[in-house]
Amino acid sequence: MEFPLPHTIDSGLGEKIIFKEIIKEPDGDKVILEGYCSPMAGPAMHIHFKQDEAVTVVKGRMGCEILGQSPVYYTEGQTATFLRNTPHRFWNAGDDELIIQGWVKPANSIIFFLSTLYAAQIKSGNKRPAAFEGAYLIVRYKHEYGLPGLPSFVKKVIMPLTYNIGRLFGKYRKFKDAPKPLK
Repeated sequence: MEFPLPHTIDSGLGEKIIFKEIIKEPDGDKVILEGYCSPMAGPAMHIHFKQDEAVTVVKGRMGCEILGQSPVYYTEGQTATFLRNTPHRFWNAGDDELIIQGWVKPANSIIFFLSTLYAAQIKSGNKRPAAFEGAYLIVRYKHEYGLPGLPSFVKKVIMPLTYNIGRLFGKYRKFKDAPKPLK
């Protein structure tokens, strides 16, 4: 599933990302993005198993946390880098809109994954994505992305069960052109 660039997604919860371009590099494609967060908005604690990520503050104040560590704060011109396999989160720690620029490398399925996640959040009306779409992303892309805060029982039992029910009822036909998951 290809998205023409630039491609804009909005979570409906104060987060917007514009995927601007993909730069071909010898060691993998890099997706360049621009992000906007309302005060206190930002992604949940998450992990990229196969990608590195960096974000630079263009305007505002950003809080960042690596799982198990104290939060660190960044202001205009400062960059936070998150290496693969590092559980992390960031948020707007200021009173005005946070604007960031960054990249994710290799690009892999990040545009599809986040586009589907944000659409599922809009569908559910809250931070928790709609059940079938959430299960699809968690199960299908489990070797690429993770949510450390999701209880083990939910990851290992509830999500696969929901995913299989979704398959049974044809809920994922709309994703027939989705990127193949990495192992």
